[in-house]
Amino acid sequence: MQVSFKGRNDIVTDVDVAVEKAVLELVRREFPDFGILAEESQPVTTGSPYRWVVDPIDGTRNFAMGIPHFCTIVALSHGDEPVIGVTYDPMRDELFTAEKGNGAFLNGERISVSETPVLSEALLCCDLGYVDEKAGLAIDMIRSIWPGMLSLRLLGSAGLGVAYAAAGRVDMYFHHSLSPWDIVAGLVQVREAGGQIVDKQGKPANLQTSGVIAANPTLIADFLKQTDGLPWRDT
Repeated sequence: MQVSFKGRNDIVTDVDVAVEKAVLELVRREFPDFGILAEESQPVTTGSPYRWVVDPIDGTRNFAMGIPHFCTIVALSHGDEPVIGVTYDPMRDELFTAEKGNGAFLNGERISVSETPVLSEALLCCDLGYVDEKAGLAIDMIRSIWPGMLSLRLLGSAGLGVAYAAAGRVDMYFHHSLSPWDIVAGLVQVREAGGQIVDKQGKPANLQTSGVIAANPTLIADFLKQTDGLPWRDT
């Protein structure tokens, strides 16, 4: 494995590049007219409103360090609205899938977000990302509401974090600085699992939203109430 740096703590491996190449070869062969937005490649714009969005390895740092928590994300968007989202965890052989209007599934079994209604009973999940200032504000926010939650997890893969929220494994996932390929599959997965995924002001998220909160509507409302006025919400 060869590792190179895209930023201070943002890395890419030769495996990321190889996985993306394999995925793009497949979708280009099957759907040559669709556009492409992939993390390790230049975007491809066509006349089609449809676009494949690909993250070959979400959680590259985990992968490079031998931590078995990472995934591959492939999604299809119509404009900025995802219509199909697939997240695959190769270590657990878990495939999270969703199609707009047709539900969300884990290895073919229907999934749904948790029903936990309030922050004080919720297991939260987040990641800090690569924007140091925003990560610091997230830590400040967590400290300000602690211990008013059940517990907290930082797992190192936004793609799996959102998929876990869709499957009810965590009650909420939030992040302040995501790229489209990080969040695209989760947008359709959470909604099809009966939840909401919103920006930090509570408005519906889309492909261009960087900061997101994913959970059931009641829990999101309580989270927004408990964090109102905190700097993390305003950046």
